[in-house]
Parts: sequence; C-alpha cells; structure tokens
Amino acid sequence: MLETRDVPPADDYVDPVSSDPKAFAAMVNSWVPHDIVLKDAWFPLAHGFAATEKPVRRAVYSQPYFLWREGDVAVAAEFHPSDRLTSGKSAYSNAAGRYPVIEKYGYIWCWFGNPDNAAPEHVPSIPYLPEEGGLPVHMLGTVRFDCTAPLSLENLIDLTHADFLHADVVGDEKMDKETVEVFHDSESITMVRTCVNKSVAPIMKWFGGVRADVQQVRQVIRIYLRSHAAIAYGRFSPGDNVQLFHPCVPETRDRTRLDYTMNTSNVKKTNPFRYIMPKASYKVSRQDSSMTSPQSPRYMNPEKRKDLHSPLDEAGQKYRVLMLALAERQARGDYAYRDNVSADCSELIGYDGT
Repeated sequence: MLETRDVPPADDYVDPVSSDPKAFAAMVNSWVPHDIVLKDAWFPLAHGFAATEKPVRRAVYSQPYFLWREGDVAVAAEFHPSDRLTSGKSAYSNAAGRYPVIEKYGYIWCWFGNPDNAAPEHVPSIPYLPEEGGLPVHMLGTVRFDCTAPLSLENLIDLTHADFLHADVVGDEKMDKETVEVFHDSESITMVRTCVNKSVAPIMKWFGGVRADVQQVRQVIRIYLRSHAAIAYGRFSPGDNVQLFHPCVPETRDRTRLDYTMNTSNVKKTNPFRYIMPKASYKVSRQDSSMTSPQSPRYMNPEKRKDLHSPLDEAGQKYRVLMLALAERQARGDYAYRDNVSADCSELIGYDGT
C-alpha cells in the first residue's frame, strides 16, 4: 500500500554525501541497483506520436501501462480499454484504473506511485526541449539496454567513459587540461566536465564541418533520480551544441527502455550533422550495452569484491549514495520532494537558448 506519512521539516534532512566517510563508503559498496524501486515520480513512457487511438503497452518495474488518445488527449490506464474488469485495481491507479498523465516536452509522462501525490511541478526541467513537443521524428529514437536502469545511469554520469568507449564517435582522451565538477541535491546529481584543447569529435569532423584539430568542450550530465532521466548538454567550440534527453525507463528490474530525443534544431539545415548526430545514439547505445549488460547480473551474485566501481569516479559514487538514501527514505514512508526538480536548470548546465 502506497502511503505518504508526515515527514520531518526539510532542515532536518541530512545530506548522505556529506556524512561520515566510513558511512559513505559503506553505502557505496552496498549498492545493489536491482533492489532500488523509487516511487512517486513521473516517467516519460513514450514519445507523443506513439499515443494514438490504438493502445500501446508500456511498463514501469513490470507495472503495466496502456497508452492511447481520446481525441487529442493522452490517457494511460492499468488495463487495456477492451478489458471489462471492474476490480483488482492496484494502488498505482485511481478507482477507474487510470494513471495521472502529463504531456510535455514531446513525451507522455505517467505517474508511478500514489496517484494522490501526482503534481505537475514534479516533472523534471529540460530547458532545451520545446514544452509543446513537435520536434521532427529524425531527432527521436528508441533503444533498449539489457541491464537495470540505475546501472545504465551510473555509467552515463561518468562523462570520462566516453573518451574510451565512444572514442570513434565523440573523440579520444587527448587534451591539454580537464576539470570535473559534481553538484547534487536530494533529487538530482549533475556532473560538469570542461576540456581545454580536446581532440575534435570524429562525428563533428566528418559531418559537422569542423576543420580544427582541437575543440574547447563543456559537457554536462544531469540525472533526475526518481524519474531515472538524464539531460546531456555539450558545448563545442568550434562545432555545434549537443542537446540530448536520455530517459532510462525501468521496464523491469533488469530491462531498460530509452526513448531519446536529440534536439539538433540549432544546427543549420544544410549541415549533415543535424540529421546524423541523432542516429549516433544507436551506435553509442550498443557500445554502452556491451559493457553494462554483462555487468548487471554480477550485482545479483555473491562477490568477494564488493566495490564493483572505480574509486576515482566521484560522480558515480555520489549517485549511488543519493539513490540509496532516497530509497531508504521511501522505505520509511517518506515520499516528499525536498528539492524542486522543475526549477529551470539552464544556468547550471550552461544553456543559453542556443
């Protein structure tokens, strides 16, 4: 039964990242991502175009969601509309078996948790996607990972992995200087990586018209913990900005669906990069899956070595601890949001409208 109990004031909240170093290390090393199921969150279950008069099926941690449109309005229900069952509704839907729904940024967002707690202000901020949607389909796509969603995001939050795993797309590790910053609150974590004179990304050299040998790069990954959704924003000079929305919807505890959006509207229509960059997600996702898919089941087996992570990965360690702390708080019946995920994050990620 999903309930929201009285919670202590926000100023009583103890930041788990700033806790005793031994306690922090113990949390990092006790991480089993498959055990984390966060509730009271909006999940972007489908691109807007996927919802038509004909229902389509989605899932969040095996909880079924059927999506369709009644006129222009997107709806979601626990049962197929042809199912005449009138009982057996779960705590995730209302008396009619329907879920709260919001259509925003070109996605159908559905609430996972107590429907009485659904509120529009809990939809994460994605400043570079138009709220009304409408981006062309060549900027949209769907890939899947055979791993648990938190593990996929833990891989993503470490931006340095791209230099090695995705070097043939985004460039290698050669640069003059690198700075990494990590910011967090109770609902999100953000990694900012600044590179001076970094090797030009091959895809920008081949298709983006960049003729220089090096670029000045600022890359940002911001993860909204409950929604398992990430925004990835990169500024490349010379070159074009990269604007990716990367939601990892946990269909099951070890299966993840990614309905991504790569907004390249800022790129000139005559530039092939505008059309080719979104398709790079298919190549990059296969590379990611080649690493995370075999790693995922290891967390479910007894291991003498418990860390299963790089001790140099500050962002990944903090991500683990924040996810565990949020899961523990929900286990105590506290589903309240202590930080505003819908607040405009443009300044933090460095987005200036271009």
